[in-house]
Amino acid sequence: MCHILLQDPRFFQLLLQIDIDLAAQTRAGKCQCGGTLHKADYPRKPRGCPNEARADYESRFSFCCNLCRKRTTAMSVRFLGRRVYLSLMVVLLSSRRNGLTAATAPLSETLAIPVRTLQRWRTWWAEHFPTTPLWQAHCARFMPPVETAELPASLVARFTCSAAESMRRLLSFLTPLTVRQ
Repeated sequence: MCHILLQDPRFFQLLLQIDIDLAAQTRAGKCQCGGTLHKADYPRKPRGCPNEARADYESRFSFCCNLCRKRTTAMSVRFLGRRVYLSLMVVLLSSRRNGLTAATAPLSETLAIPVRTLQRWRTWWAEHFPTTPLWQAHCARFMPPVETAELPASLVARFTCSAAESMRRLLSFLTPLTVRQ
């Protein structure tokens, strides 16, 4: 996967627009109690975000019911659950085939990502991601089967388009993991 996406402001704008659309879909739905959802975004301090895009990435789209006050968070292609690093970083840096390499080390230092964090991401992909309901439901759809020992690189390789389009599709595929079920 091409790391040029990290320097492409248009790609970050595309991810923001996708999140805006996902938030609009979430808000259009009612709360489980039947109440109306009101905007209640919460602040984020995203790590690994280029300075040009930081202002657009400092909040996560979320809503609050006017009746029961329950919070509903919209799915996101920008954030992977509660992780502080952008989902793009988690996928790109974890997809390095041999973990921390000579090529990955300068990039992780530039982005100020500790080696322990990279190792934790790789452990999540290897041990926890294959057990998620998302992967359990969709893994059989990939033919030939995705090599789970090589996740996420083997999954990234299945989305064959331009670098930006394949990453957009992969991040969209991962959106159910961005909210609690």
